Amino acid sequence: MSNPQQLRYSKEHEWLSTAEDGVATVGITEFAANALGDVVYAQLPEVGDTVTAGETCGELESTKSVSDLYSPVTGEVVEANQDVVDDPALVNTAPFEGGWLFKVRIAEEPADLLSAEEYAALTHSDN
Repeated sequence: MSNPQQLRYSKEHEWLSTAEDGVATVGITEFAANALGDVVYAQLPEVGDTVTAGETCGELESTKSVSDLYSPVTGEVVEANQDVVDDPALVNTAPFEGGWLFKVRIAEEPADLLSAEEYAALTHSDN
């Protein structure tokens, strides 16, 4: 399992792209998608919602469980991925590509986001 080097990661298993014009993309990692199992439902934050770093902003439901979705940053949601709402399995099949969850205009970014290497060390210790 590889984590793209250009992304940053939260301890709650979300990834965050580098902000372009202040907007970053958020998704869950392959590690989290594998742990969840087959995702069958996604409740994402809506456009205009304010999300807060470390707080829940939606949920993902799999055949095994329901998991809260946490925002890795504070900001305003500018887009939710309707493709994932329509086909939640994208979270499993393409967590770093088509399975992204939402885009956020960042107001504040926490200092504790992890590099790919740090996230790999965290998930390796979870195994």
